Amino acid sequence: MLDARFAGDKLNPVWLAPLAGITVPAVRRFFKRLGAGLTHTEMVSCAGLVHGSKKTFRMLETLNEDPPVVLQLFAGSEEVLLRGAEIALKEDRWAAISINMGCPMPKVLKKGAGAALLKKPEEAERMVKSLSLLGKPVWVKIRKLSDNYADTFSFIERMLNAGAVHVSLHGRTPAQKYEGLADRNVVYEAARMFPGYIGGSGDVFSVDDGLDYLNNGCVSVLLARGAIKDPFMFPNILHRLGYKVDSCYLSNSIDVRIKTFRDFAYDVKAEAGEKVALILIKRLVSGMFRGFNGVSSFRRDVGSAKHWEGFETALRNFSDNVERGRELC
Repeated sequence: MLDARFAGDKLNPVWLAPLAGITVPAVRRFFKRLGAGLTHTEMVSCAGLVHGSKKTFRMLETLNEDPPVVLQLFAGSEEVLLRGAEIALKEDRWAAISINMGCPMPKVLKKGAGAALLKKPEEAERMVKSLSLLGKPVWVKIRKLSDNYADTFSFIERMLNAGAVHVSLHGRTPAQKYEGLADRNVVYEAARMFPGYIGGSGDVFSVDDGLDYLNNGCVSVLLARGAIKDPFMFPNILHRLGYKVDSCYLSNSIDVRIKTFRDFAYDVKAEAGEKVALILIKRLVSGMFRGFNGVSSFRRDVGSAKHWEGFETALRNFSDNVERGRELC
């Protein structure tokens, strides 16, 4: 179990990572139902909040969600971060505030935000200190700084001394972006050096991947791209850890998958509209039916659907084919 300084008591340690364009409220609800201990917002621009961007403000929505939800912010300066955080905290809905110091994308780096802060430890330190005064737990999300582990450990120590209570560490350097393999050893060593503070991130594509982070001292493991490829890793990791899990999510039943997928699809549509729903449905369809035979045509039909009616037809045909196959057995 996690200390109360994290986002609540009795959290399980399997968390949904922030994913740009994906972790909208309906998606977060979906993964909470599958067992995620907590979820994150998308990466929210503090500059967007300060300038009143409607698109940015929509990222703060937490519609019909169970806590805890962690707000992830990014900014290139202490001043902008603090102003954006103050705006976001006008409604007390967040379990913690996470500062993104790991995003390697050029459009973020050129603003001095994300992984650019790894090269500006003094600025990063000031950010954590200022944010800590707002009364919410402050987290940071970082990457391995270099192949010299001491650089990463020194940065983590500075963040913790500044007031951060949790550090999510991804085992790729910013230069790697999402290529190559994540270095788990740097994460494991950090977890041993800073016990109780380090969450593991990077290349969690199987149940065993998730368990490896937790068995090597991490207090949490973040599922990102792996959660999209196989959403049911959440209940399966938790089951292996001894947590109580709804047995239907462990049954590998095609009926459960169809119902879960249908419920998710209509939830997203009701919240965000058909256009956004179709985008997210197409992202998740392969993972939802991973490992099942005879679903390739269904995935193709969903992938080619240009309107909601096309998705409904594909889902109805697939359900009918599953039922027809049972009758033939």
